[in-house]
Amino acid sequence: SGMRNVVAGGGAESLVSLFGNKDGASSSSIGNLMRNPIVSMMIGHFAGKLMSKYKLGGAQANNVAGSLIPSVIGSLISKSNSGSGSGFSLDSLLNSITGGQSGAVASQQGGGIGDILSQFTNGENNNSGSGGGLMDILGQLAGGAQQQQQRNGSGGLMDLIKGFIK
Repeated sequence: SGMRNVVAGGGAESLVSLFGNKDGASSSSIGNLMRNPIVSMMIGHFAGKLMSKYKLGGAQANNVAGSLIPSVIGSLISKSNSGSGSGFSLDSLLNSITGGQSGAVASQQGGGIGDILSQFTNGENNNSGSGGGLMDILGQLAGGAQQQQQRNGSGGLMDLIKGFIK
C-alpha cells in the first residue's frame, strides 16, 4: 500500500527511479535504501499500521518496519534488475499497483512502462507514442492507483502480492 500511495500521489517516476538503478548492490543496499525518501515513507506508513492494528509501541513498530521494509524492497530491486526470469518485474509491480492501468499505458506507448518512464527520467522526452507526455502518463498511473486503493481499501502487503498472482 505504501508503493500504491506513492503512485496515487503522482510519484510513479520516483518509484521507477528507485527500481531503475541497474547498479544492483549499491542501489539496493540497506544503508542506501534507508536514506531513500520513498522507503522512509513506507517505513513510517507500515510502522503506523503496526501501531494501530497490533498495538505495538512506537519504538517496536519502527524497529520492525525499519528492518523489514528495506530488506523486502532491496530483494524486489535485485529481482527486478537481475533479468533471471524470476517472474518479477517493474512492469508487473506497476500493473498490480495501478489495477492494470500501467499495462494500458504501455500498450498505448509501445513498450514496457518502466522503459517509457525511464526515457523521461533520462531527459529523452520522446512523445512518439499516442498517449501524450510524461504528465499524461503519470496522471493515468495515479488514477489507476487511486482506483485500486478504493477497491482494496487501505490494502497491505498481502493485497499487493495477490495482485501479482492474478
